[in-house]
Amino acid sequence: MKYTSYIFLFLGLVLMSCKDTQEPAAFTLMTYNIYHGEDNYRRGESNINGIAEVIKSHRPDFVALQEVDSMTLRTAGFNGGEKKDLVKELEQLTGMHGGFGKAIDYSEGGYGEGLLSAGTSAFKVLNLPTPEGGEGRAMIYTTYEYAPGSKITFAATHLCHESEENRVAQTKAINDFLLKFDHPVVLAGDLNFREGSAPYKVLQPGWTDAAKAFGSPRHTIPADNPRARIDYIWLSNNAKWEISAVEVPSVQHSDHMPVVAKVLLTP
Repeated sequence: MKYTSYIFLFLGLVLMSCKDTQEPAAFTLMTYNIYHGEDNYRRGESNINGIAEVIKSHRPDFVALQEVDSMTLRTAGFNGGEKKDLVKELEQLTGMHGGFGKAIDYSEGGYGEGLLSAGTSAFKVLNLPTPEGGEGRAMIYTTYEYAPGSKITFAATHLCHESEENRVAQTKAINDFLLKFDHPVVLAGDLNFREGSAPYKVLQPGWTDAAKAFGSPRHTIPADNPRARIDYIWLSNNAKWEISAVEVPSVQHSDHMPVVAKVLLTP
């Protein structure tokens, strides 16, 4: 009996030792409003090759994409008459896995959100409320198991630009959905609000604004003369995050600049 007790004690100490020595997981997170695939400063030209080069240079694990067209006449207008699925284009150029979340029908195709993942992922879409009407909005998300028993969910969205009431309703819907998860969650995108606004305050209790927490957050729009910060990466407060870097690369393929955050996630 005593011998059996020693065995159980030894196994327990081994398990505790393994748990204590488990290394934090490192992630590079990115959000980028790509202006429907057209170069904002050279109208009539595609920006997708430039966008892909920016993405590849940072080697992200996840990328949130906003203003994404899928097989629209608009993309044909600056691609020699050929309609383009922008997420598929970026998949091919970056080697990442992509998903498209249609928010609205547009120009004989779709318009909405994109998500790129370094690992194979299943992508799901949540439609967001618009109580005051206006353009439909959506959130695309994926849950990735990065180690046995350890998951992370990455969600990408683009909130209403027309109505504060819509933005508040959309942030509340996002909270209601994502904060029920029992594992770490990232929310990223062009949220169309500024720090201290009503929708910003809706998110604050459950999330950490990565750029604000890291210090000296930079403006993200317009790319040629940044005057406002409306692009964000938020980290759920149900996990232990260490933010090692947040940067806003100075590139001008879109009217927005990307935001890139490097984080460590402690088990």
